[in-house]
Amino acid sequence: MADASSGWEAVADRFATLRSDVGTEVVLRWAAHLPPGGEILDIGCGTGVPIGRALRAAGFALFGVDPSPTMLAAYRRHVPDAITARQTAEDSDFFERRFDGIVAIGLVFLLSPGDQHRLLLRLGAALRPGGRFLFSAPRMACAWNDSLTGRASQSLGEGEYARFLVEAGMRLVADYTDEGGNHYYHAVSTAGQA
Repeated sequence: MADASSGWEAVADRFATLRSDVGTEVVLRWAAHLPPGGEILDIGCGTGVPIGRALRAAGFALFGVDPSPTMLAAYRRHVPDAITARQTAEDSDFFERRFDGIVAIGLVFLLSPGDQHRLLLRLGAALRPGGRFLFSAPRMACAWNDSLTGRASQSLGEGEYARFLVEAGMRLVADYTDEGGNHYYHAVSTAGQA
């Protein structure tokens, strides 16, 4: 049987042990652009530490999606009032709703280029007008093997991501680098704008 988690279920405990608070400050800076108490979709939510927990502590309503049963169980413990679903990003129905914000930290570059493009199109449609999207991926186009799963990872680079975001009804408004050197893209939905 195929592993829907793409190798993450097998390394869930190790991932939880290694995950640090790196990136939390960036996510909270991005979240300051959202309405107080807004609804955030956390795609590839993992264990909820630190991102889900920090966003919940800041007063947001969380919806988490992850294909790893172990990680999703941890997310439910760390963010107990979140609404969750065990789904892949590629197959999720995103709870059949729209959101004020969507985060995808450490996820997009794990997908094939075609799946990255399709996911960004679908996420754009899942944002409310003026909604915000934050995802992490290297600024430069590059490829590598994930250090935990050994699976191929690929950043398409800033230019290609900016193009995909426009196709998805979003525009890039900022980018950030966290204390670990990870790069983040901040986009806003242009739906409803003249």
